[in-house]
Amino acid sequence: MDVAASVQRLRSGKSAEFPAEATTLAFAQSLDAQDVIGHLRNEFIIPTRKSMKKTALDGTIPGQKATAASSETTNGTTKEEDQEIIYFVGNSLGAQPKAVREYVHAQLETWCSIGVNGHFRTLDNSPLTSWLTMAEDCSRKFAPIVGASPDEIVTMNSLTMNLHLMMASFYKPTPKRHKIILEWKPFPSDHYAIESQITWHGLDPKKSMVQLTPDNANFYISTDQILAAIDEHAEETALLLLPGIQYWSGQLFDIPRITAHAQSLGIVVGWDLAHGAGNVELSLHDWNVDFACWCTYKYLNAGPGAIAGAFIHERHGRVTFDESTGAPIFRPRLTGWYGGDLSVRFNMDNKFLPTPGASGYQCANPSAIDMAALSGALSVFEKTDMKTLRDKAVLITAYAEYLLDDMVASEKRDTPSFRIITPHDPRERGTQLSVLLREGLLDRVQANLEEAGIVCDKRKPDVIRVAPVSMYTRYVDVWRFMETLRKTLDEEETQ
Repeated sequence: MDVAASVQRLRSGKSAEFPAEATTLAFAQSLDAQDVIGHLRNEFIIPTRKSMKKTALDGTIPGQKATAASSETTNGTTKEEDQEIIYFVGNSLGAQPKAVREYVHAQLETWCSIGVNGHFRTLDNSPLTSWLTMAEDCSRKFAPIVGASPDEIVTMNSLTMNLHLMMASFYKPTPKRHKIILEWKPFPSDHYAIESQITWHGLDPKKSMVQLTPDNANFYISTDQILAAIDEHAEETALLLLPGIQYWSGQLFDIPRITAHAQSLGIVVGWDLAHGAGNVELSLHDWNVDFACWCTYKYLNAGPGAIAGAFIHERHGRVTFDESTGAPIFRPRLTGWYGGDLSVRFNMDNKFLPTPGASGYQCANPSAIDMAALSGALSVFEKTDMKTLRDKAVLITAYAEYLLDDMVASEKRDTPSFRIITPHDPRERGTQLSVLLREGLLDRVQANLEEAGIVCDKRKPDVIRVAPVSMYTRYVDVWRFMETLRKTLDEEETQ
């Protein structure tokens, strides 16, 4: 199979043309042999069947063995307990990059060795900068991932807290313009944040929240439908806040088109990129997005609850000065010490001068340990680029879709065991396929997958989310996952 040609077809919105032998293990292995970023898997620690059963810390790391003999059978194959699991939950929590351990250890050695001087001193042989510049270093690493300049990016807080900070600055309701347009099934935290911001302003969420609802049974919200809703509510809308990728269905929205249309009607546009950053190609600056926020523990692999990122377009980060008073003029926001410019931050005179750019939206000094973990995770992205990651993503996701479709086609029952609710068009999805199972199958499917050493997450009711992540998922992993799912469904059919 011509991988480059297949990727080009998929990027143009066409289906990949898989050969008849695509359902075989040998074919999956042939795709792995052509994977130009297959080596990136070596940058990660993938849990093993044995490690997944841990109930206490014992000092061992999955994949690190005392001797070769301890992990091999007499014929040289890996013991089942030492086999790496198939990790299909990178859309929930990414696998651990080996660099994270190195970077965190460097941070701990710095702290215990030079104490408070770590704020200002970068040690030789360390992968880290001084604590005072670590956020800036992370912003530099974020820049090519989200398509922005480093000055437009700030590393701080968590996703939900950053959404609150952005809405504090960008959501300015008036009696005429007070509505926020969101989608019908946002991640609950987003819903809570938006609802609470509206309530904070003394408004009624029932009147000020406009929820976009799918118009069909596939849970698909078309761009035209979104634009029509924007038109309908434009005169009363202050903010449009949507996910780049809908977490439940896996639909990737047309960010540039939606942004341009809403802004042409005077609406501020923000995006939650929890499932977009590190997953799909983004050009936030060129798309003229007002603000965006993302977490870093999914496709960016920085660890559970890791420190988050935010984008603020350069026009909203400018700092000018009043000619008569010399007072700084800047976009209103909730302020704190670390949003103050470094040139005056340590004057301790309570005269706030914001740092130009996104950094001026910081409130407090970020955790150095958190930033060390993030910096280590982002270092892996410096070994490739988003185009290459996306190339693999569209093909490996299409391969998963092909095997799922083949499974349904081979069933003999009247009602299929499942259907894919993620858009078929590769341009409208990331690496996630949301599979809606027939009612009553979810728990059994989940149990059988876990028994086979496969981890993917479920979203009630009846959805499993299959996420082959470009950096560490192999085509063979996709094939083995499908074989386990097929066996489970075949057993169900014979009962």
